[in-house]
Amino acid sequence: MPEHYGARFFGEREAAVYDEQEAGMFDPDIVTPIVDMLAGLAGGGTALEMGIGTGRIALPLAAHGIRVHGIDASAAMVSKLRAKPGGDDLDVVIGDFSKARAGSEFALVYLIFNTIWNLKTQDEQVACFANAAAHLAHGGHFVIELFVPDLQRLPPGNDVFVYGVDARTISFDVYDVVTQGSTSNHFVVEDDGRVSTYPVEGRYVWPSELDLMARLAGMTLRDRWGGWQREPFTKLSRSHVSVYAKP
Repeated sequence: MPEHYGARFFGEREAAVYDEQEAGMFDPDIVTPIVDMLAGLAGGGTALEMGIGTGRIALPLAAHGIRVHGIDASAAMVSKLRAKPGGDDLDVVIGDFSKARAGSEFALVYLIFNTIWNLKTQDEQVACFANAAAHLAHGGHFVIELFVPDLQRLPPGNDVFVYGVDARTISFDVYDVVTQGSTSNHFVVEDDGRVSTYPVEGRYVWPSELDLMARLAGMTLRDRWGGWQREPFTKLSRSHVSVYAKP
């Protein structure tokens, strides 16, 4: 990721509360199908997670018997990973996953939970695909999980989509349909009444655009599902899991 990305959006403050704020995504009912699919694609080989973060997927995948490496721009997030059981056993490079190198001949490279969105330009996203391909052994797979932009749910002229509101939080996205830039905004009312903000900027990408990036990197689409349970991908799918193969 660009250097400013890790420092600005996932520093010490964000890392301290990340697991709590995303607690639902650590539920075994969510994690287990992801790990099962990734382990199957890795086979007996090694895996590389781009944007390894605090280890939500890397640690259970390693416990599954897969040797896992990682790249992440945020030293603070990786510090949280290191503090967990098994975290010190993972080889992690601190750097921009669109260009940092962590070895070669991986059976699997994966970039999930919308993380490619955090690269703010098309050039960076294209470079990310090229970097993934450079890490893969021939016959290896690159897996991306990404949301489908909610633009069809916006009335004409509206660029704001609210997707989460409760007594203490409000979350909404702001889209720029010209640049494909978007900002995800999270406002949280803390116990002392203060309001904390957690904005994250990125660039949304259509599935067909990802397919072209893969072709430029010498990879081809093998499968696309609507989720980790291999649900069909349809015009109503809110997200997709795409598997690209390096011939």
